[in-house]
Amino acid sequence: MTSHVEIERKYDVDGDVEIAIEDFTGPDGEVTADEPETWRLVAEYVDTAALTLASHGITLRRRQGGEDAGWHLKLPMAKGARREVHAPLGADVHHVPVRLAELVAAHVRGHELVPVVTLETTRTVRRLRGQGGKVVAEVADDQVVGRRLGRDRRPASWREIEVELVDGSTGLLDAVESRLREAGATPSPSVSKLARVLGDDLPPAADRGSGRSAGAALVAYLRRQREHLLGYDPLVRLADHDDDTVHKMRVAVRRMRSVLRTHSRLLDGDRVAPLEAELRWLAGELGTVRDLEVLTARFDRRLTGRPQDGPENGGLGNARWPGLLAARESKARQALKRTLSAPRYFTLLAAVDDFIADPPFQDRAGRKASRQTPRLVARSWRKVLTRYTEAQRLPEGAERDRALHSTRKAAKRARYTAEAAAPVLGKPAKKLAKQAERLQETLGRRQDALVAQRELTQLATRPGLRVADAFTLGLLLADERHAADAALRDLAPVWKKAAKPGLLNALNA
Repeated sequence: MTSHVEIERKYDVDGDVEIAIEDFTGPDGEVTADEPETWRLVAEYVDTAALTLASHGITLRRRQGGEDAGWHLKLPMAKGARREVHAPLGADVHHVPVRLAELVAAHVRGHELVPVVTLETTRTVRRLRGQGGKVVAEVADDQVVGRRLGRDRRPASWREIEVELVDGSTGLLDAVESRLREAGATPSPSVSKLARVLGDDLPPAADRGSGRSAGAALVAYLRRQREHLLGYDPLVRLADHDDDTVHKMRVAVRRMRSVLRTHSRLLDGDRVAPLEAELRWLAGELGTVRDLEVLTARFDRRLTGRPQDGPENGGLGNARWPGLLAARESKARQALKRTLSAPRYFTLLAAVDDFIADPPFQDRAGRKASRQTPRLVARSWRKVLTRYTEAQRLPEGAERDRALHSTRKAAKRARYTAEAAAPVLGKPAKKLAKQAERLQETLGRRQDALVAQRELTQLATRPGLRVADAFTLGLLLADERHAADAALRDLAPVWKKAAKPGLLNALNA
């Protein structure tokens, strides 16, 4: 199984329009076009009967013909980019390869994957080459016939052009687009061939508005975070290194849990408590990997650029201990993937769906968001002010560090609450969220340095430690102490801005 990031643009074009991509000067120099090659491609798309994958922008197909025949899974990432995962055709045409099925398990959740669409495409491809003859992009001119299976419907036929980036810059896409537009092509409104064939069969997109009531605003935010969680799920399963997907999935989970806590007055606590507990569990499972990712990246940055001679020559030596961290991270990543395939995880996803579909609201959830939500945001922010004041009264030491860490967690909850309120409250909520984020990040720098110090101390006390490793760990420990002190010095001006009463006054206004 292989994967890569697909960056492409699609264009509609009339059937009889002449499209010629000849040699031209691109943003990185001269671009030459190979002679065209033509293939016949036959693809069968599979999904649940309810079109769960397609409704989330995911396509899963088995395609024959061309140079990349096989199973293809396409997962949405940023706008115009998708993670494409390939698996061989295999002998069994009716069963999705196990590895691909695992990647969509959070969406499918045990439902059968069945054929929903077939596409027959006559594709004419021209490869574009840049300096040194490397392929920088491919332009595919497709004549397509698509059939919706299980429906008494005439086949759909159309012509479209795909421009896929290979080893070129995004500026090249702009250059090719200008030539296509001159020839009469227009950007396609359809995100995929599958979506074009499915048409009205696709479930309508969920309402992403904020809603007028406080409860509706909460549900809208939870729905967005659920989509983030599901979107990052397959990318986390694919990851074998820190690509930020574990972090982003964890943030989505934390945001859901935070707003459930800060909006507790709107909700039936007996129904919320089990869901919040399970979200805490999942955040912890993701956090085990994320914490090791952060430590590994942190120590790598500290070591970069330092001499590798032994301590007798003033260098760091060829340190062996980073391998211990790497092994722990790899083991934790495998454990996380098992967690994401366990019944407990799928039960949690179902509980989130049920909560969004039928929220356990109290009466006050029906009040206007413009009146109720400012109170929730202000309440969460006052907790930050209180916890920071309590921390400042304590003498330096472990107890004060714990109090500052508690302040950081409160700032994070206040930030997420303000972000959830931003569609309703606008600029005042955005300003408060920004100040909360700055405070959270500054306190986070200190907390990260303290965690790093504990990790380095544990590594330094391992039996049989080499002199070179002990020397390296000692230098890094000194770096982390300086980092913790620097974060504490930076805290005062950040707090001065955060504590201004104007933030709360603007909410009430």
